[in-house]
Amino acid sequence: MSPAVVEDYLAFLRARGLAASSRARALVAVRGFHAFCHDERAAPSDPTEDVEAPRVPQGVPKALSEAEVEALLKAVTGDDPRAVRDRAILEVLYATGLRISELVGLSLGDVDLPGALVRAFGKGSKERLVPVGRHALAALGAWLGPGGRPAVLAGRSLRRSDAEALFVSTRGRRMSRQAAWTVVHEAAVRAGLAGKVTPHVLRHSFATHLLDHGADIRVVQELLGHASITTTQVYTKVSQEHLRRSYLAAHPRARGPGERRSAAGPGRK
Repeated sequence: MSPAVVEDYLAFLRARGLAASSRARALVAVRGFHAFCHDERAAPSDPTEDVEAPRVPQGVPKALSEAEVEALLKAVTGDDPRAVRDRAILEVLYATGLRISELVGLSLGDVDLPGALVRAFGKGSKERLVPVGRHALAALGAWLGPGGRPAVLAGRSLRRSDAEALFVSTRGRRMSRQAAWTVVHEAAVRAGLAGKVTPHVLRHSFATHLLDHGADIRVVQELLGHASITTTQVYTKVSQEHLRRSYLAAHPRARGPGERRSAAGPGRK
């Protein structure tokens, strides 16, 4: 097989109407196969090596509104240990913008309740300190209190990695990414937000709401653990769209002829 054959295949997929993201995934699969042939089966060359991947347009993250976040955070009710844990997970995700892998990787020593900080280890094991707001602190305090984590682990013989974990399953094991994802999904269903919420959507919402309320983009970059400011700048598009909608809704000369405000201003008839 030659590079031209691979390029013809990508052209065929484009002609069939596949999006750039789908064509890029197809190329990843082809590359994986030929890398295996080259490394394990002594194939003389890799025909995909010089084939340029389709450019995938960078999408704008779909953040929740602040009202939707409030509904999600209130969706977990009850005072049993699992409910206490699930509230803490949701509050911490939104309060810190942690990736789901960073959240389940937290250990007890990474949480400083008096200092209102958590220590996260991001991509490449890069360490960063992230402030925690009062609602998340209260939720963490409840989880670490007698009716939360200690109640789950009482009488259990634990492995060291589980004994140090901040968030544990009902069986006393460090929570997996999938288990934490399920917590978010179940809360979203109860809040009427099924299909709209993932842990990463909470991360998007964290960043977008900070920028909406005037946070400096470089501060948001540091909080998210982005190596490059370019990665963080995608969130400014969301905030700019929010500002544009607010402007169009509020300014009397922002709309075209015949367009009217949805509600009259103070003192107007």
